[in-house]
Amino acid sequence: MDRPVAWFADIGLADRPAVGGKGGSLGELTQAGIPVPPGFVVTTHGFELFLEAMEHHRPVRGLVADLAPDDLDTIRSVSQELRHRVEQEPLPATVRKAVEEAYARLGSGDEAVAVRSSATTEDADDASFAGLQDTFLWVMNTEEMFARLRECWGSLYSVESIAYRRKHSLPEDNVAMAVVVQQMVDARSAGVMFTRSPTSGDKSVITIEGAWGLGSSVVSGEVTPDRWVIGKITGDIATRDISDKHAMQIQAEGGGIREVELEAKQRTTPCLNDEELLALRDIGRRVERHYGKPQDIEWAISQSGQILLLQSRPETVWAMRDATKPVKPPESNPLKHVMTIFGGTQ
Repeated sequence: MDRPVAWFADIGLADRPAVGGKGGSLGELTQAGIPVPPGFVVTTHGFELFLEAMEHHRPVRGLVADLAPDDLDTIRSVSQELRHRVEQEPLPATVRKAVEEAYARLGSGDEAVAVRSSATTEDADDASFAGLQDTFLWVMNTEEMFARLRECWGSLYSVESIAYRRKHSLPEDNVAMAVVVQQMVDARSAGVMFTRSPTSGDKSVITIEGAWGLGSSVVSGEVTPDRWVIGKITGDIATRDISDKHAMQIQAEGGGIREVELEAKQRTTPCLNDEELLALRDIGRRVERHYGKPQDIEWAISQSGQILLLQSRPETVWAMRDATKPVKPPESNPLKHVMTIFGGTQ
């Protein structure tokens, strides 16, 4: 892909080398007709143009490639240097123009967006390290969007990301960062959904977890979410664990997020009703059928009640256990020799 920007409607999982795991998933969901907040991806081509300009002054990839996996002091030093350089480097004119035009097309004037890192090695079936890159919510204007774009690129050189790549001997030339920019959802409720039980591995159920406000409170563990277990086929709600949700995260004045305490009644009120639970179940089944394997899904419900998906990635914990489970040899028949003698069959 030789352009700095790609829209969700034009991409899918096959484009992951150019748009990263998150971008490829959002494009795939969009093309499958699953409701997703509209947006675009600043591609790895845009990142490569930016990195090429940086490397005119001093190497970047070579510095990382030469690091020893166990030399954390040097990793920290290189990380600090590279993140500072990325955040200060001007964007090449072609990249800035393409991103600015896409942002203007996304909304009228300054559009509130989420800016989310989408690493090319993220969310793959066998090499997921989601969470080591950055996400910024309620980004309110063009210049802030550009600043967060640079920070996402810089997060590719965080201590955790560098250490992960060196530990697993990932070739540095193959590592790049795409960045998702999508309309922000003013979430009434949000959370995660697993189309395979995260605790037992049961494929016949869907587990939904959620809380009031933005899903960041659930993902970060700041709030204990409500939890439901629903029959994938029957729709029976077998488990209802309603927690005491003491707080929620919402838009902060001027952008970003803030946490607010909830009133006593809302704390123990379910963040989803049964109709919404079954609608989420239906969407989860559609997504799983599309991908052909269990999924780990992030969802949000807007203030108007619209259900939107923010991400879907392959479930990895039980998939890895299945992949490493020893194959049980077939049991031998102790009567085989007797049956053979008497002309029987096994």
